Amino acid sequence: MVLSLGLTCCVPQHADEVNMLVTTADRSFDLTAQSLKFDEGSETASAVIRLDTTTRYQTMDGFGAAITGATAYNLSLMPDSVRRTFLEETFSPQKYGFSYVRVAIGCSDFSLSDYTCCDQKGIENFALTTEETKYVIPALKEILSINPALKILASPWTCPKWMKVEDLKTRKPYDSWISGQLNPDYYQDYATYFVKWIDAFKQAGVTINALTVQNEPLNRGNSASLFMGWEEQRDFVKTALGPALRKHFPDVKIYAFDHNYNYDNMADQEDYSLKIFADADAKQYFAGTAFHNYGGNRSELLDVQSKAPDMELVFTETSIGTWNQGRDLSLALTRDMAEVGLGTVNNGCKAVIVWNLVLDSERGPHGGPGACATCFGAVDVDNRTYSEITRNSHYYLLAHLASVVKPGATRIATSGVGEDGVSYSAFENTDGTLAFVLCNDKDETRRFTVTDGLRSFTYEMPAKSVASFRWKK
Repeated sequence: MVLSLGLTCCVPQHADEVNMLVTTADRSFDLTAQSLKFDEGSETASAVIRLDTTTRYQTMDGFGAAITGATAYNLSLMPDSVRRTFLEETFSPQKYGFSYVRVAIGCSDFSLSDYTCCDQKGIENFALTTEETKYVIPALKEILSINPALKILASPWTCPKWMKVEDLKTRKPYDSWISGQLNPDYYQDYATYFVKWIDAFKQAGVTINALTVQNEPLNRGNSASLFMGWEEQRDFVKTALGPALRKHFPDVKIYAFDHNYNYDNMADQEDYSLKIFADADAKQYFAGTAFHNYGGNRSELLDVQSKAPDMELVFTETSIGTWNQGRDLSLALTRDMAEVGLGTVNNGCKAVIVWNLVLDSERGPHGGPGACATCFGAVDVDNRTYSEITRNSHYYLLAHLASVVKPGATRIATSGVGEDGVSYSAFENTDGTLAFVLCNDKDETRRFTVTDGLRSFTYEMPAKSVASFRWKK
């Protein structure tokens, strides 16, 4: 259920205390706010974790979830007071502070129908649809009223069908929402489509900060979808999209790939973004690489970073569902924090965005064939009254990170405890506060001491729990 809103969860109030949140798998602690005093004297005999502010890694852009058509529709059905309370506690920088969301350019597999914003042939026929004007944009504007610094990343699931061909050799027209490829004859029109879409959102009061060229470009089976190999993405961006954005929206970042760590086991698509970046004319338009985790291992993040250290990494999609029991915190809370939250950040990601923020209690609404009928949202809302909200594992990992790690924070080095079942990460915020997030996947309570080199504090970490801490240096 929705908790009453108290907008001081992890903002340090006093220099002599540590503000924190803790969640346990049994929900006996449920984003429970606490405060700790710094230890007197020397470090205790417990496991000691040391923070090193002199060794610095990536700067963080934020954490959040996707505002899909389904999410926006579910939000619209909530009573106004329930929706407002939920959005305020989720996005307010003084509460859980979600700060980055993802939206679809046209439909996704969690839309109310399959569509693009130019289904009638001819780019002059571009127009936003009811899904944007009635649901997605109002949801984004309400969120922006709560957190004006919110960043928004956009991704298309398909180009308009009239731009599709069955293959690039025959260029036979392909009239289907699922699969197909972008006809190179329409590169310029499709680049114009992106520009028109970004401008339409701008005119509606919503600024787009970044985009990916194609959601899951190696997935031919999603509803909707478009296959786009690395050479196609390179050529489209180099000849059309990159120049168009540089002319009209030069501040919008472009991220390559936006798919799985294992490149869907397609040998010719391995190192997708790295192959694009090898072309200097294409690389100039990209900020970095976006990844999902539906296949492969997050070690791919470090591999890509080592080969393109000047390019950014962002994590843009993961889901929970019946297959991985994301509603069962005894299984999912610490698992998902270690893998999706801390795992991606500790491997170099500047942002972490999960899939749907809100689905209903029947896992919808979702699209047709190829869409996920077994996904849960970061939260689920009961579709009888749209008033009862249940937080799932992804909500907790985002809330624990975003509540203490603010946009612009820099990840810093840590050392001292290296054992299976314990994971953590530390950051320095732009206001000088330090943030630390700790995950205890063990079945027993563990005592930890955290030191920043000047002061330390000790915490009895419950079994199967996540805790986040913030304090003034």
